[in-house]
Amino acid sequence: MVTVGTFDGVHLGHQAIIRRMIAEAKRIDGESVIVTFDPHPRMVVHSDSRDLKLINSPKRKIDLIRKTGIDHLIVIPFTPEFARLSSIEFIRSILVEKIGVAKMIVGYDHHFGRDRLGNFNSLEEVGGELGFDVEEVPAQYVDELKVSSSKIRKALNEGDIRKANHLLGYEYSIYGKVVEGYKVGRKIGFPTANIEVDDKLKLITANGVYACKVMWQGQRYLGMGNIGVRPTLNRKELTIEVHIFDFDREIYDEYLTVYWIDRIRDEIKFRDIHALKDQLVMDKQTTLKLLRDTHT
Repeated sequence: MVTVGTFDGVHLGHQAIIRRMIAEAKRIDGESVIVTFDPHPRMVVHSDSRDLKLINSPKRKIDLIRKTGIDHLIVIPFTPEFARLSSIEFIRSILVEKIGVAKMIVGYDHHFGRDRLGNFNSLEEVGGELGFDVEEVPAQYVDELKVSSSKIRKALNEGDIRKANHLLGYEYSIYGKVVEGYKVGRKIGFPTANIEVDDKLKLITANGVYACKVMWQGQRYLGMGNIGVRPTLNRKELTIEVHIFDFDREIYDEYLTVYWIDRIRDEIKFRDIHALKDQLVMDKQTTLKLLRDTHT
């Protein structure tokens, strides 16, 4: 039992496909196989891929896929040579000859192969010729909204974390190393961990102040994060920082995962650092109430 895709997001639509594939594999006493690609195909086949940002890093995507309980995950290096394979060549040489597919489970909008010409209808035709079945999983909806990676990216770009998390089926996160900052927050009672994200393709949600959860060394903490340029301090570079509540450890050069729960407000310029501190006090109260109300 096989499904194929980039699976950026591993969102609720992807999860429905994977659940169906696992159920069918168990029904026929077979094995479930996901075939995905690295790097993202757009990085290879489109000249405008410099603007491509991904919901999850490759490592995070793999972790999410493995947690679904599939039997096998195959990550194919997506090279220019591989991109030149036609959909028929891909099916025959990879899915049939190497994997031995008995049935393919695909999403309602599945396309693949050179120029993305392969679709459900062509899969059915080829399946009939090469001896495997094909099943299409319909679109998934959350509150009458069709789930898709593009809608999730749009929500993240707009800072609508609650909507993005709703469509993902889990909390959007950022993983990175704690690096030294200017230590201004420490002077006003709000020390922050400045996060450096290694993955340059990671989609960073919109600037603003957010309610967060933080995982460090297997322990969960509550906090509030800021993404932006810190205009009150007259900075220009984009920074990601999080103030962890009830936490006073030095963790430079260690790695954190920050889960973004809800957006509290825009990033704004205050008249001075004292006005910033007053706002941070209110932000903390807002964050704690929000996290309590959402049982986070």
